[in-house]
Amino acid sequence: MNRIFCIVGPTATGKTKLSVALAKQLNAEIVSCDSMQLYRGMDIGTAKPTQAEMDGVKHHMIDCIDPSEDFSVGRYVNQADACMQDILARGKRVIIVGGTGLYVDSLIAGRQFAPFPETGRREELTRIAREQGIDVLVERLRAVDPESAARIHPSNEKRILRALEVFLETGKTMTQHNLETKQQPDKYAPTWIGLDYVNRSALYARIDQRVEEMFAQGLVEEVRSLLDRGVPASCTAMQAIGYKELTAYLRGEGSLEEAKALIQQGSRRYAKRQRTWFRRNGRIHWIELPDAPRFDEIFVKAMTFAETE
Repeated sequence: MNRIFCIVGPTATGKTKLSVALAKQLNAEIVSCDSMQLYRGMDIGTAKPTQAEMDGVKHHMIDCIDPSEDFSVGRYVNQADACMQDILARGKRVIIVGGTGLYVDSLIAGRQFAPFPETGRREELTRIAREQGIDVLVERLRAVDPESAARIHPSNEKRILRALEVFLETGKTMTQHNLETKQQPDKYAPTWIGLDYVNRSALYARIDQRVEEMFAQGLVEEVRSLLDRGVPASCTAMQAIGYKELTAYLRGEGSLEEAKALIQQGSRRYAKRQRTWFRRNGRIHWIELPDAPRFDEIFVKAMTFAETE
């Protein structure tokens, strides 16, 4: 039996419940692969598993950083891979669970990302952008890495700065670095299990209901608390679905019902993107859920996939 499992799929399909049940059966620990559950204090809006839902199973890569910090897929891979190696060294299995496709794929591939050295170059590039405008840096990028310059929108300052920083620090273009990384074989060969509803309407209804439950659990108060403690409304974490819309509401922009409708709509669109991402992976064993799924049947199917690899 494989020692590494990936449970993936759109939001609100029951990945948390299945992963905990499998972890208890397989003597495994869970590595979360959700780009928002990393942030402390962002519990309700990210559907972070509660202690009761964890049911005594050790979870990693949850509550790792403060919401005011920016995080990256590179940092995630470095930290999550270290967790995996520690779990495996202790003779246990690993279950990676989540819906952030880029993070999952990068972790399994063992993808190496260009370093983020503290040499002052990023700060210098930022200063130039502030004083002379981002167009100056776009032209500089176009001269050294025309492919990245063509791919990155001129208004995406963060990616423009990053592409220039990579070239200045490594002597390689971002395009070359990404190509070399993708040519390397995957570091891990897990058993993939996917959860998704047969009928998209059933998934969307479940998402809408989950948002209703988040409001009942105190999502508005959670967002207000984050803002009151000084978390910037402009930071990456607060751009997450649920937090962005309620931040606007708390500023007096629109009604609470309008914010809720936007959160439901954003969540449905996100689920659609997740489906598209994971369906491209031909290695996933899909468990197709009926409108009213039974967990015992889901668990038996998942165990069958786990035991055959």
